[in-house]
Amino acid sequence: MPSQFTIIDAPSILGLRPTGVEYLPEALKAAGLMERLNADYAGRVSPLPYNSERDKVTLLLNPYSIKTFSVRLAARVSSVIRSMRYPIVLGGDCSIVIGNLLALRHLGRYGLFFIDGHADFYQPEASLTGEVADMDLAIVSGRGPEVLTNINNFKPLVRDQDIILFGYRDREQAASFGSQDVRNTDINSFDLSYVKELGITTAASMAVKKLLQQDELLGFWVHIDADVLDDSIMPAVDYRLNGGLSFYELSELLKIIVASGRTVGMDITIFNPNFDSDGSIAHRFVSSILEGLSILK
Repeated sequence: MPSQFTIIDAPSILGLRPTGVEYLPEALKAAGLMERLNADYAGRVSPLPYNSERDKVTLLLNPYSIKTFSVRLAARVSSVIRSMRYPIVLGGDCSIVIGNLLALRHLGRYGLFFIDGHADFYQPEASLTGEVADMDLAIVSGRGPEVLTNINNFKPLVRDQDIILFGYRDREQAASFGSQDVRNTDINSFDLSYVKELGITTAASMAVKKLLQQDELLGFWVHIDADVLDDSIMPAVDYRLNGGLSFYELSELLKIIVASGRTVGMDITIFNPNFDSDGSIAHRFVSSILEGLSILK
């Protein structure tokens, strides 16, 4: 029987910088992700040329190129989902979540389980860099410049009440830079301290239950940023923070998420192979994800 998984490479750094995250797909596949999933391959969505200058109107880096890339990625993801397979999209930076949710928005009402060490909820004027990877959760929930929040007149790509933000630990840092606060919205937020207080099983179960209470949801997408993991075990990221989840906790979280039977795909972002000289971190990361997906295999 063929695998239900399909790998899509989406190594865009348009929302960040060309730091090395563009090599994530090759690193995770070299660590056995595709082979051990027995996944097929839907090819690579190539990013457009990078421009290091912020757009003067939107204050974003590469906003129009990100829009074009997102439309192309959405077409690829839609094709895989329509063929009744489970896409795993390998970034790149977190801005690829825009294209993934654009694909789902064309198909109906879907949710988002956003697993990230950062809330990614900046508004452009508060971002020091203009990197869309600072604000991708804000954008997909309809906050920010129309060029990205209202692609194909589909604003928002996902409703606040249909979003889980899980494991973030940058609240104080983001506030110090003037970022808008995700807690002032209807987004269901589980910061790291709350997750640790509850324990991973209880926290994950509560989060999934909140999504399942949305009766009109057809399913939900899973976003994984490598920096949700503890800095001591995942230093191969660009913006490091103390603390985070263990590999075991990530596996348990994913098991509970996929056991819901409602996930339709996932993306993996931000892992930077340039900080993993022997490939050992990639192997542990892949093993953790595979353990979490084992119920789907």
